[in-house]
Parts: sequence; structure tokens; C-alpha cells
Amino acid sequence: MKKNYAVTKVLQACLLFFMIITTNVFGQVGIGTITPNASSVLDVSSTTQGMLTPRMTTVQRTAISSPADGLMVYDTDLKSFFHYNTAIASWNVINSATTGRSKFKRIKSTDVLATVLAAEKTAGGGSKYLLDSETLYEINGAINVDLPIELNNAYVAGLDSGEDKLIKANGDLFTGTTGGSIRVLTVVASGASGNVFNITGAGNQNLVFRDCIVANSANVGLIKGFSLVFVSIVQYVGNANGIIYENINKLLINNAGWFGGGLPLGNSGTYEKIVGTFEQVAKQGGFSEVSGSSIGFDVSGNPIINGDAVIESVVFTGSNAAGYVKPYTIGTYTGYNFNNNWNIRCAGIPTEGDSFASGNLYLDRTLTSPTLQMPSTTTAYKIPGTTVPTNLFRMDGATTNRIVYLGKKRRTFTVSASVSFEGGTGSADLLFYFVKFAVGGSPFNFVTSSETFIDSNTASVQSFPVSGTVTLSTGEYVELYGQRLNGTNKIFTFRSYNISMK
Repeated sequence: MKKNYAVTKVLQACLLFFMIITTNVFGQVGIGTITPNASSVLDVSSTTQGMLTPRMTTVQRTAISSPADGLMVYDTDLKSFFHYNTAIASWNVINSATTGRSKFKRIKSTDVLATVLAAEKTAGGGSKYLLDSETLYEINGAINVDLPIELNNAYVAGLDSGEDKLIKANGDLFTGTTGGSIRVLTVVASGASGNVFNITGAGNQNLVFRDCIVANSANVGLIKGFSLVFVSIVQYVGNANGIIYENINKLLINNAGWFGGGLPLGNSGTYEKIVGTFEQVAKQGGFSEVSGSSIGFDVSGNPIINGDAVIESVVFTGSNAAGYVKPYTIGTYTGYNFNNNWNIRCAGIPTEGDSFASGNLYLDRTLTSPTLQMPSTTTAYKIPGTTVPTNLFRMDGATTNRIVYLGKKRRTFTVSASVSFEGGTGSADLLFYFVKFAVGGSPFNFVTSSETFIDSNTASVQSFPVSGTVTLSTGEYVELYGQRLNGTNKIFTFRSYNISMK
């Protein structure tokens, strides 16, 4: 009995010991450590070895029956970790460098630029960062740029234009001969002679610059020799000088905002200037607040537009008494800024376009009243007299009794005249009308819709209107004619007449 009692006590002690061990195992397990972290169930510690999860092919992974929520395996086909999500009954990849975006670099404000862009610096010969044309560069925070950047058709973007910045304290920020895409950034070239842009392309490059802020720069700079330049939703604040666009096939500017007044917001100098040759120019929306001696838009270099140019819905405002636009020096009209290739409809500056073409002329009554005889009843005669042109827009009135259309687009006009004449002895019936002439004077057509009949008696003065519609192309013109239908071949003295076309 004593032996059995002793054995029983030993068994009870062993059972209690294993129960204590089991409790500790289920509480926390440490592998490679005797002090597992209090927050972990399993704490694996090693400086020479890793931990292997189950490894299997994609087929094997997807064949797992009723996987638990959070089950994790390594897919040897896709070289990625996956976890199972029961809420959507799907295996989800755990992203890594191999599964994230390829051709992508994130540049943080804490990065050493020469390190993170070491390959680009080497490609630029040590004097600039030549970006990789297939890479997206994400800017995270304010980056102080030590060397110029050549875009090389890369994509440079931030996520917050107020916080993500490229700042060049000296010299130019973007240089070279290539385009690219710049988005959602603040860009600064604050050095005394620095330019945000100093890019001269070969005519086959594209540049997209949008959703950005250009701030506190000596010069916004020069963009020259591009196939396409697209600028959209850009704010300009605190810049000493603006930007020059030169020799660009298609220039599109959408919702650009130029602040005026004093610093910190106000810009100075010439905001936007275009020089050289363009196929198309379109500037739409936004505002130019022009103060002091600043210029909002400069075309005084007489740029050539081979296609069409439009400025529409831009608000020009500010305290500049000299005018918001520095106009063409040739090919424009008194009181206007642009030539015939432009269509302008904006607040603050004169409206221009072929649809607004108009002109007037009137008989110069300071001279002797002109006279006319009409010997043939089958011949039309041009009404004589020296005329004075006035209020001409896309019209010419240099030749007496002639208004020439100078616009680009074919359009229909209402042409009207008011005539007063005195007839000599005898009576006659007369017909007045406009005649349309092609460029060079031939061929010509009578504007039958303008025919007006009037009779003339001895020494009586007749006053009457003549009006009609006529469709003209550039260089075509109209003149006022009269014809005697019957009666006495007498002398007609024209006291006054005026012609208006619009």
C-alpha cells in the first residue's frame, strides 16, 4: 500500500507540472528568445535566419479548401505573399516592390537627391538630372533641387500642389530640349536670373503643365520649339517676370491665374508673351490681374499665326492704365490689339473677330459736291465723290466709295447707305444698288436685294436709303452704283451719302 501511495503522489506532481507548461505554451511562445514580447502570441527572434510560411504554386493555393480568414501563404509562381479575405472570398496579394508600380520613384523631402537620382545624374553627365522617359517621379514634400532637371518625356507629379514642391535656389529648374508632364506641384526658381523653364525643343516634343503653382521666381522663363504645349489650371504668384512662348505648333492655355498687386501674391513684368510662328493658339478662362507697368499679354513681336488663334472668357483686370495687352505693331486696327488671325472675347479688352467686322464711310462735304451724268440707260455708274472712312474693323475704306472686307472667314453682311442728291432740269427715274466685286475687281455682281427706285424732278432734292445683304470673302468689296432708267440725261449733284457694312 505504501508503494502505491508513493506512485500516486509522483503521478499527481507530474500532471501538475505538465499542466503549468501547457498553460505557458498557450499563453506565449518564444522561438530564439526566452522573453517573448507581451503583445505577441508567437515571437520569433533571429539575426541569422528567417521564417518560412507555407510555399506553394498558384494552383495549390487556390485549391485550398475553405481557407480561414487571414490565412497566409507564399505563391512561388507569382513570387508574392497572399492572404485570404473571407469577406470577399478572395486571395489578396500583399504588395511589395515586385507587385507595385514598376518604373516609379518617390522622392521625399528627406532624401538626398543625388542619391535617389544617382542614375539620372549620371545620365545627365553630372551637370543635370536627365530623367528616365518611362518613369513616373512622385514628389513628396519640398525638394531642394541642386542641378537642373531635363524632363526627357518623363512624368513628374505630386499629390498636393501646396506641399509638394521643386525649389531651385540658383539657376534654371527645367532645361534641355525635351518635354514631358508636370502635375500637381509648386515650382520655384528663386535665383536672381533663374528660370522655371528654359527649354528649347526641336519642334517634335510635347509639354503638359497642369494643376500647378509657379511661385516666387525670377522668371517663369522660355518654352520654345514644341509641337504641343498644354498649360491648364496654373496659378502664378509672386513672380518677377512671366513666360515667353516661341515657335510652338499648338499652344493651349486653360484657366491660368495671374495675380497682380504687391507681394506676396502679385506678379510683375510681362505675364505671357508669344513670339515666332504658331499654327494654333487657344487661351481660355482664368484671369490676368495687371497692375502698375505690367503687361498681361504681349503680341508686340507680331507673331505669325498660320491657322487660328483664340482668347476667350479670360478676365483682364487691374490698375494698369496703359492697357492689359501690348498689341501688334502691324496688321491691327485703331483701338484694337490683334490682327485678322485672332478671335477675342474677354472681359476688359476689346472684342475682336470676323463676326464683328464692320466699317463706315461718308462723303466729304468740305469739298465741292460731286456731280454725275448718266448718258446711257443700260449702264450702271459708280457714285462719285471723296469719301472718308471711319470705325473700320477688319475693313478697308481707302478707295472712294468702297468698303473692302479683310477678315479671314467668309461671312454675310448687311450693307446700307443713305443718299441725298439734287437733279437738274428735266425728270428721270433712277435705280440705285450695291455692286459686289471679287478680289482685283472681276468678276462683279449686282446686289439685286439692294435695288432702290427713285424719281428725279427739276431742282428737287431726294433723300432715300439703300440696303441689302452680301456675302464676302477676304479681299472682296462693295461699291454704290446708280442707273438712269428713262427721262432726261441731266446732271445729278450729290449733297451727301454714307455707306455702312456690318
